[in-house]
Amino acid sequence: MLRRRRGRDEEQPEAGLAGEAAEESDEYIVAGPWDVNDDVPQADRIDFGCLHVPVAEGCEVQVSMADDQPAWITVVRGDSGLQLQAFAAPKTDGLWADVRQEIAAEVAKAGGQSEEADGPFGVEVHARIAPPEPVPGMPSGLHPVRFLGVDGPRWFLRGVISGPAALRPEIAAPLEQVFADVVVVRGDHPVPPRDMLEIGLPAEALQALADEAEAQEENRWGGLDPFERGPEITETR
Repeated sequence: MLRRRRGRDEEQPEAGLAGEAAEESDEYIVAGPWDVNDDVPQADRIDFGCLHVPVAEGCEVQVSMADDQPAWITVVRGDSGLQLQAFAAPKTDGLWADVRQEIAAEVAKAGGQSEEADGPFGVEVHARIAPPEPVPGMPSGLHPVRFLGVDGPRWFLRGVISGPAALRPEIAAPLEQVFADVVVVRGDHPVPPRDMLEIGLPAEALQALADEAEAQEENRWGGLDPFERGPEITETR
């Protein structure tokens, strides 16, 4: 897993029962997400090809790999996270209305619960799902998640908020602002609708992967500690 960090910010302590409504900070104003051809406001963003992800104070940007390919990007703040994926969409119709129904069906099939609710980006899905495997430090049972969706020009951006931010608006606000500041680069090449847009790795991430491969090769001959943590890309500002 590759990480990039900006700053070190303490998360606000929780107060009251989870799920209680709270006033959102005026500091966070929803305007995006953006298409690369929009008049995009300036921000410090990491270029992941199809997604330009803002580097927010107190957040880590992580890239998760599957089958040796970047599969999704997660922005982590404290115990909460925002998972990001972009997909190709038809020229005319958006995907979010159908995807919401599919999410609800999958949640129900897995024994969870879901309902639609209004959010800062329109209709979203609030669900309680069982994690695929136990999460250390987390209670057993169903965990809350929020599914966000935005239809853009020939693209669809999905966000999944998990952790305390799924229930607490004041904790979710910084992650919502990150989602709003994301820039989607669809490209002109043909991509079948619903296929995930290709995530690229910045130069520093490619170097980290090369270093990791070299370290693994050295480990075969006892050159390094096999229990040492893998490489992390960290930026502190």
